[in-house]
Amino acid sequence: MMRRFPLLILAGVLLATGAPRAAGAQSAAAAGDLIYLLVGRDTFSVERLTRRGATLESELLMQQAGARLQLTVDLAPSAGATRFRMEFRPATASATSVAKQSVDAHFTADSVIADIGAGGRTMTQRFATEPRALPFVNPSMALLELVVRQALAAGGDSAAVPVWNAQGGKTAPVTVTRLGRDSVTVTMGVPMRFAVSPAGDILGGSIPSQNIRIVRVRAGQAPGAGSDPLAVEKPDYSAPPGAPYTAEEVRVVSPKGHILAGTLTVPRGTAGRVPAIVTITGSGASDRDETLSVVKGYRPFRQVADTLARHGIAVLRLDDRGWGESTGDHSTATSVDFAEDVRTALAWLRARPEIDARRLGLVGHSEGGLIAPMVAAAEPELRAIVLMAGPSQSGRTILDYQIRNGIAATPTLTPTQRDSALREVPRMIDSLGKASPWLRYFLVHDPLATARRVKVPTLILQGETDRQVTAAQAEELATALRAGGNRDVTVRLFPRANHLFVEDADGAPTGYTRLPSGAVRSDVLGELIAWLTTKMR
Repeated sequence: MMRRFPLLILAGVLLATGAPRAAGAQSAAAAGDLIYLLVGRDTFSVERLTRRGATLESELLMQQAGARLQLTVDLAPSAGATRFRMEFRPATASATSVAKQSVDAHFTADSVIADIGAGGRTMTQRFATEPRALPFVNPSMALLELVVRQALAAGGDSAAVPVWNAQGGKTAPVTVTRLGRDSVTVTMGVPMRFAVSPAGDILGGSIPSQNIRIVRVRAGQAPGAGSDPLAVEKPDYSAPPGAPYTAEEVRVVSPKGHILAGTLTVPRGTAGRVPAIVTITGSGASDRDETLSVVKGYRPFRQVADTLARHGIAVLRLDDRGWGESTGDHSTATSVDFAEDVRTALAWLRARPEIDARRLGLVGHSEGGLIAPMVAAAEPELRAIVLMAGPSQSGRTILDYQIRNGIAATPTLTPTQRDSALREVPRMIDSLGKASPWLRYFLVHDPLATARRVKVPTLILQGETDRQVTAAQAEELATALRAGGNRDVTVRLFPRANHLFVEDADGAPTGYTRLPSGAVRSDVLGELIAWLTTKMR
């Protein structure tokens, strides 16, 4: 499953941990320079950095992760940071819009005191650190450059810089080793190699284990004069030309006070009221299409809505709470809260004059396949639910499997390093759980117990090469549903389909960036519509 990340564990990370030099070594060329992270031919992130005296400012766009960060670091006169500020927004939001989440962290000799804001509330957390520590947020090259500058200023062939990683709140040493006058290696879980200026500016480089190239473009030399490389167009949720359905922008008001923004597609020219589906996104703050920009063209719920609307079924798809155009606090919400948002959407549909309130259903993907049974258990009058790669196992089991797979697939680790990393997995999961209300719930929730309470007709769709929710979990879910008395359970497995229901013989998430197409397979959509049209009559 894709993961929901709390404030200090942001989505879309590529690197492993964090970064320089303090106030003195300013580079005039850094004002407005751009640093690109390239994965193959694709841009993973672009960052604009400016240094003014003892202050570094950065704007980091991770379009594939759908995130935009504003970062500011105030540097101490000798070394380390005194203050770090971060604002987090969706990639399509402007830098002047209200931040979805924020951090204002003050550094002392042994502590970082962080005011963390989200959803209109602020909480203060204290983290242990070390003297002269620098902050890091993955994958900021501007912050990593601070680490390189501080290490080179210390002198010698190698230096370790304490780095406070905002993605978890831990401090760990990052080693910078000179390879000559103009290059260094930086070790942060994985080795990185950079060309550097005498002051320590990162001029370019690579992270071989992740197929990442780093390219720096000096201010005023960026291609495409007049265009802003950090600008992102808002997604188009309208119906395609000539579509036999309408696409209406809607706002659903929750009893909790937040607004869920979405799109309602309704077939044209139908006699009487039509059945309707609510889609439920997977884990990770997501827009209504469940866009995953790391996979070109992957907007699965846009495909689902288009397919169903062409067969007489309306679809309501929504931006997650606190994401996109929806309001509310995403960082403190759990699967239970997202289930309540789905129930709010169902209640809203029942009041729509063109919708048949007696013929409603759900389509949930990944974590959405965990949430749909929670809703169906509370609303047995639903006509049907579809679970696309829904989990049968607890979050702890799934996360343990995913992390261990990732460690095993990292070729740069020695056997000793791999064994050490594997031993740390349980403690890593516990640490992540403490930082995130969502993850705390996810780790202990038993999907099978919920499934046994569901009597609504259920279709389970599963890709056989899925390495996020394993294929065996489909039958485990079906067994639990039937054991609880559900007499209408169907399972469909798709060879060479991954967790995204995209053609993929391997299925490893590390290969998603190389997928030639982000289109959900036609046979998956065919099974979905054939089954739903029967149940929603």
